[in-house]
Amino acid sequence: MINNNKLKDFTISDSDVNGVFYQAVQEVICSISPLLNSNEIYAKHSILDRLIIPDRIIKFRVNWIDDNQKIQVNTGIRVQFNNALGPYKGGLRFHQSVNEGILKFLGFEQILKNALTGLPIGGAKGGSDFNPKGKSDFEIMKFCSAFMTELHKYIGPRKDVPAGDIGVGTREIGYLFGEYKKITSTYDGVLTGKPHMFGGSFMRPEATGYGVVYFTQKMLELENKDSLKGKICTISGAGNVALHVIEKLLEIGAIPVSCSDSNGTIYDKRGVDLKLLKELKFEKRLSLEGYTLSHPESTFFPAYKYAEDSHAVWDIECYAAFPCATQNELTEVDAQTLITNGCVSVSEGANMPSTPEAISAFLTHNICFAPAKAANAGGVVVSEFEMSQNASMSRWSFEEVDNKLKDIMQKICIEVSQTAKEYGVEGNYVDGANIYGFKKVADAMIAEGI
Repeated sequence: MINNNKLKDFTISDSDVNGVFYQAVQEVICSISPLLNSNEIYAKHSILDRLIIPDRIIKFRVNWIDDNQKIQVNTGIRVQFNNALGPYKGGLRFHQSVNEGILKFLGFEQILKNALTGLPIGGAKGGSDFNPKGKSDFEIMKFCSAFMTELHKYIGPRKDVPAGDIGVGTREIGYLFGEYKKITSTYDGVLTGKPHMFGGSFMRPEATGYGVVYFTQKMLELENKDSLKGKICTISGAGNVALHVIEKLLEIGAIPVSCSDSNGTIYDKRGVDLKLLKELKFEKRLSLEGYTLSHPESTFFPAYKYAEDSHAVWDIECYAAFPCATQNELTEVDAQTLITNGCVSVSEGANMPSTPEAISAFLTHNICFAPAKAANAGGVVVSEFEMSQNASMSRWSFEEVDNKLKDIMQKICIEVSQTAKEYGVEGNYVDGANIYGFKKVADAMIAEGI
């Protein structure tokens, strides 16, 4: 029998214990214990031991020259975790917090997330401790060129296809792709999230945020809850995912009243001004505090006034909550506040934004909880669409991509719900997603031998 509280039987290094990678692995092992205990084939083939160790971790030095002609040095990492279902697929993150542990966590989650989509893609993640914030366009271009000089040796359209993540948007992908073409003299679909003019898919920027809302709509329907139309929704974060969750919520008639950044939280009870948010965060790259200058009737809650384990955005009464900022941002204290305030649904837009204690509280109180690996799979879904379009040298319309995305997100929700019911945990989308994703990857690993 699997002991849900002990991971000592599996190969977890000391440096990973108590980190986010350990947290992610522990969640999966706890979730899939009914499957492991009912079928010995997975233990016989040592699937867990094989799954939690990446196929390889590639680390390299990145030398680049800043605007003052000074040589700067950063570390680049690519974690190619598992390609049982298809080429390695996962984003690149440029942020000062990037390290091997975080990328292992993200890569491990990516394996199961990609499996849930039903598309032929494996799991990977990569990035650098380089921080684009405050850098000139020229400095970012120089860094991307230097980064790709090393990375190009390990990627390819049938091998490993990176995408964007935090700190890596269309601009950075464009620079990375340009350098790849110079080095290889090929026009391969080796990156996704590219600008439209050279092979990028329509709707890639919107995909993750829209997908979260599509998943939530179907989950509420399956759980016989009211729809989001006319309901108060709270959103954390102010990046690409958060703003496109807000955009889709407004489109379907919901009322998104908040968003947040590192400085604090905006609350606008009438519904947030999306145009202003995009101007502040995408165009001017300013703090959300400036929102109140245009809308004095709104409120800005400074982050420093709140304790480390509580956040203003989750103090706001709502029907549905969408954590879209970063990992472990929603604590047990926040969860209890949401529950007390009558929240019905929580959908993760960021990667693992809820702590284990928060998730436990949501499940105990029968909150409709959509875990990240299922709810925020929309980004990688459209990335795979981009791979398909590049391979066939074709272009799908915005409407085609949107319809295909909505269809797949709804199918993921249905499969996760049915799997949870099949294994005796009906309504538990965490266990349903982990069991369904693990089984797909594990069966492929068994079929291909060792």
